[in-house]
Amino acid sequence: MSKTKDINIFIENTYENFTQPLDIAQATKDAIKMVRNFLDNTALVKKSCLDGYDFDLLYFDIVLCDDEKIHEINKEYRQKDAPTDVITFAIFADSSEEERFIFDNEINLGEIIISLDRTLAQSKDLQHGNNSFNKELYFLIAHGILHLLGYDHQDEESLTEMWNIQQNMINFDKE
Repeated sequence: MSKTKDINIFIENTYENFTQPLDIAQATKDAIKMVRNFLDNTALVKKSCLDGYDFDLLYFDIVLCDDEKIHEINKEYRQKDAPTDVITFAIFADSSEEERFIFDNEINLGEIIISLDRTLAQSKDLQHGNNSFNKELYFLIAHGILHLLGYDHQDEESLTEMWNIQQNMINFDKE
């Protein structure tokens, strides 16, 4: 399925003073591979917001920021007065089927916001079992992508399912 679909991801780093090396171009290529990996699994697509939709292009944005910015967003939109690692605005998945729109066979999935501060801290404390900054960043990107595709975790079972899917998405064939 994914071979005929185009995927456009724009990653913006708004955290000017972040000291960890970031290769935005490589992260973009790898995020596209994650989405292709997901789209190649028909069973996963059937459980996503894409089931039954025909499209030529999927696109979304990823914004990388600091704890201060994600805290502000978390407080304003989720009424949680603390920083978090990742927030998604899943405009396609969170819309009712009647309100989902596709222009020119293109689907805008929404936006993922990731705190680089949280990413770095979690890579050091191994919360998600990742032992490097890049592995933790990719884990959070995959998590955000799943939310954009309509996956959610209301309990431990659904969280474990999401984490397993994320690991499969991340384990793409790295060329």
